[in-house]
Amino acid sequence: MSKISVALIEDHDLTRVGIRTALQQRSEIEFLNEAVNGSQGLKLIETEQPDIAIVDIGLPDMDGIELTRKFKEAQSTNEALQQTKVLILTLYDNEDAVLAAFAAGADSYCMKNVNFDLLLEALAATHEGGVWIDPAIARIVLSHTKKPATATSQPADSQPENTVAISASEPEEEELLESYTLTERELEVLRLIVEGASNAEIAQRLFITVGTVKTHVRNILNKLCADDRTQAAVRALRSGLVG
Repeated sequence: MSKISVALIEDHDLTRVGIRTALQQRSEIEFLNEAVNGSQGLKLIETEQPDIAIVDIGLPDMDGIELTRKFKEAQSTNEALQQTKVLILTLYDNEDAVLAAFAAGADSYCMKNVNFDLLLEALAATHEGGVWIDPAIARIVLSHTKKPATATSQPADSQPENTVAISASEPEEEELLESYTLTERELEVLRLIVEGASNAEIAQRLFITVGTVKTHVRNILNKLCADDRTQAAVRALRSGLVG
């Protein structure tokens, strides 16, 4: 299995060192380099061409949203940059920032206080072409998609500036969720998955073993036809299984 090459753009010293150290200890990760501001970060990504660039949203001189927008513009005309994906990292779950980041072209969005196992999951899912949305962020994005459309003078196929289009629940998906009823315990596990809890945290909170948690998670993924925990969380929020 090939390693996931990662570049980190983060201005906070302790956060940057902590993430770098943790990533360097993982055999599946190849840590390439780091930068402490937006200008250096953009140059770093274009030079190193990592599989994934972890970009802090609150960078000095050029924030993560603007960096992402500029990189995606460069990516559209440079085939050598096509493989690189952007994972936005932030301390805040501000709705405007979340939607602006996706509108700029961010591939995934993660909170800085995320469990490291979930950060690794986010990196793996993003590397495989998926969109990883932190459960705390998923609530914001999905609530945005549920807002009723208002009449505008824009063409029907155009998207308003600084918004991101995310499909709502499909009828087939709703039928699927109705066909495979989750047990009460599976719903408890699913709620904690949506909160971003790791298997160990779920086991501790529900007073069950990690092995039992893994079994419940596997059953939940199978019933929801989800590839991973994030997809299961998004489907749960989208369908109303978890409020």
